[in-house]
Amino acid sequence: MLSLMRQKRQKKVVVAMSGGVDSSVAVALLKERGYEVIGLTMDIFDIPKELSGEKSLCSHCGPRSQIEAIRVADHLGIPIHVVDLKKFFRDTVIHYFCEEYKKGRTPNPCIRCNWFIKFEALWRRARNLGADFMATGHHARVVLDQKSGRYFLLKGKDIEKDQSYFLHALTQEQLSRTLLPVGDFAKKDVRKIARQLGLDVQQRSESQEICFIPDNNYIRFLKQMIPEAFRAGPIVDTEGRVLGRHKGVLHFTIGQRRGMGVAASHPLYVLEIHTEDNKIVVGPSDKLYKKKVCVSQVNLIMIEKLISPLPVQAKIRYKHPEAKAVLIPLEKNQARLDFERPQRAVAPGQSAVFYDGDVVVGGGIIESAGD
Repeated sequence: MLSLMRQKRQKKVVVAMSGGVDSSVAVALLKERGYEVIGLTMDIFDIPKELSGEKSLCSHCGPRSQIEAIRVADHLGIPIHVVDLKKFFRDTVIHYFCEEYKKGRTPNPCIRCNWFIKFEALWRRARNLGADFMATGHHARVVLDQKSGRYFLLKGKDIEKDQSYFLHALTQEQLSRTLLPVGDFAKKDVRKIARQLGLDVQQRSESQEICFIPDNNYIRFLKQMIPEAFRAGPIVDTEGRVLGRHKGVLHFTIGQRRGMGVAASHPLYVLEIHTEDNKIVVGPSDKLYKKKVCVSQVNLIMIEKLISPLPVQAKIRYKHPEAKAVLIPLEKNQARLDFERPQRAVAPGQSAVFYDGDVVVGGGIIESAGD
């Protein structure tokens, strides 16, 4: 009898809850499928008020999200735990964000948060609670490919809301224990389920901002965190002629046009950021287009190893349209994307993600771009 009871034990899943519609509906879907569900919500927000402003209370990862997550958990009848990750988040995500900007790069902290915080640090707590799986409200899908025996990461059914880009760094081990229940639904259907459950979270706005900079004022935040990085320097053209002065390279990203204070007969765009000599290189728009993109820290999902050039569709940032490219293996966990057509404003520090139809082949961090 004891053996039979063990066989029939409910699988336990921990859901990372933000109090928003997607993670809330994920809880309901998993309960409906017979899982024992426990909620976890993160306490990561200890940014001083002078940095984040009062809007931090409305952040999708701020204090209000904990209150909303606890309220939703109570409504759906599941236990929930608040996990204090403030120091780990600061050391792993915020410090990384600041260091990348100091190098003249444009990081994506949400990818790093998923990798280190949600699917690693939260999983450690989930495992202590006896969980078999970790679930989130991401619009993406995980399936086991019977032929290869690998876990595939797929785009969400709602392409407009697809978030597979943000999950490209997940390993096979992480994917094997990951459930993404809302990935099979269109966003409008997720909201419909929320209404049916009597959850008022379906009216909650979706933040497009970084959680620790809820007012989207990067410069103010960075000036407070790394004031030593703001040093005046030259703005030069592609021939090295000085056109003006800047107040710190952290003010700029590749492709930026406004805010340079340089008079010219034609529009000028940021082409390069040189932190070693503290200068900005500007030029015409056509100089922004690059065909070859080198990528480091490559994580492969669909295949175990890249041994020969592979045709893919790739995007160089989240909202950038996919484009045809060939993925070419390089040494030391690096690869090169050779695009069929040049891509505009390729920014080092951003992530490039490679697809085969709906399947994520893998992804990595952009290091450089050229012709």
